[in-house]
Amino acid sequence: MGAATDVTPPQDVPTTESDSVTNEKAITKAAYEENADSLESGEPWDEASTKKLLRKIDLTLIPFLAFLYLLSFLDRTNIGNARLDTLEKDLGLDAARLQYNDALAIFFPFYVAAEIPSNMAMKRFRPSIWIPSIMVAWGVCCTLMGIVHNYAGLMVARSALGIAEGGLFPGITYYITMWYRRHECGFRMAIFFSAATAAGAFGGLLARGIVEMRGVGGLSGWQWIFILEGILTVFVALFAFKYMKDYPATAKFLTDAERTEVVARLKRDRSSLADEFDMKYFWAALKDWKIWVHMFITIGVYTGLYSYALFLPTIVRDLGYTNNQAQLMTVPPYVVACVFCVGAGWLADRMGQRGIFMIGFMAMAMVGLIMLMATQNPAVKYAGCFFLASGIYPNVPQGVAWNGNNIGGSLKRGVGIAMHVGFGNLGGTISAYLYVAKHAPRYYPGHGTLLACQTMAITLSIFMTIYLRRENARRDRLYKPPSEYTEEEKALEREKGDNATFFRYTI
Repeated sequence: MGAATDVTPPQDVPTTESDSVTNEKAITKAAYEENADSLESGEPWDEASTKKLLRKIDLTLIPFLAFLYLLSFLDRTNIGNARLDTLEKDLGLDAARLQYNDALAIFFPFYVAAEIPSNMAMKRFRPSIWIPSIMVAWGVCCTLMGIVHNYAGLMVARSALGIAEGGLFPGITYYITMWYRRHECGFRMAIFFSAATAAGAFGGLLARGIVEMRGVGGLSGWQWIFILEGILTVFVALFAFKYMKDYPATAKFLTDAERTEVVARLKRDRSSLADEFDMKYFWAALKDWKIWVHMFITIGVYTGLYSYALFLPTIVRDLGYTNNQAQLMTVPPYVVACVFCVGAGWLADRMGQRGIFMIGFMAMAMVGLIMLMATQNPAVKYAGCFFLASGIYPNVPQGVAWNGNNIGGSLKRGVGIAMHVGFGNLGGTISAYLYVAKHAPRYYPGHGTLLACQTMAITLSIFMTIYLRRENARRDRLYKPPSEYTEEEKALEREKGDNATFFRYTI
């Protein structure tokens, strides 16, 4: 392993809202400014040593982050499995007034509202405090869903669950960008998000077993689904307070030389762009039209994502299976989608491209929807579920990685990712009303709406791919290659973010 210049990182300190900012600025100054010369002059690590370092980070961070998201997705979508038990009957939900659909929809506005404030709070506080804290909150909310007695109680519990869960997905995706270079994020985000497909598969199997507890303690099977899965989340959250890491510059599982190398390679990749907390980067994110285009791509993808996750058990049941069979039949499509999700993340990172993958997967989802609409053959419709899942799920990590790769500056990226995920999650509200009982078993309005969403998303993805390719070519014509900029020249444009002349977009 090549030698690396020894830079002693700033240590974690007890954090409050104000001194967290001070600590972060100390980290930024020490790692990115005061040591700029030494980081640049240190002998580069060889490829084998860098791979070993990345494996160490991967094994420490990614499996645990994926498990956290599995719990999150499980706790927000387990209501779909609970419905196949006696939830609607026990709570007296009126199908004609779409009260079950209301309970699905109420989650998402609160979820979206929490996302940007949560990412900004995580920027001010430490991830090892913020993430476990919101986990405790949503675990308690999920558990309490198991003791509600009526429609009003279910609506309150789902609202609270939305607020509590809102910070996890944008927070973790932002957190990953603080550890990995731009073309290393996609694969890690794919593994992280593959937990959603695992939650779909695991949730069906788990629900099938838990409902057999009906009558224990005088509770129904659906109540035990919420209670046991919520308690599991709380226990994991308590462990997360000890296990969760913060940022590379203060990571105690890395040696001094490893910390220095991680900070240095991030600095080289991010082109010395601003990392400090300043509200002007928040406003810069809101004014960036490219982020807004990604937001509309995302709502097209996420509407399909939540429709699938919330209603697949119902759709499969209406193909002629019993409730228990439907719980189990939902598992295979998620397993296949998981393979596509991780495989596409790895290949996209290797190729350094995102847009072409998203376009391909959107086309696959459209094929699945056409199969669901065009025939009444149960085997063909079930096969369409595989195409739909394999086309939708990979585009969630691909989309957030594509957007995150193209936002320059730490805080702007954090806000931009929260905008991206937050707006996309409004698709959950739309999805709650797409598959209603009166349209069973064909569900033409639901399938048709998802097809329109995929059409919008693929059109905008093609536009962004063409625009980014042309913008990179324009900058190549007008400015010198990014590798030829000195640190002093980069420092002059450090606050320009992705508008800096040395910044190039991921296509």
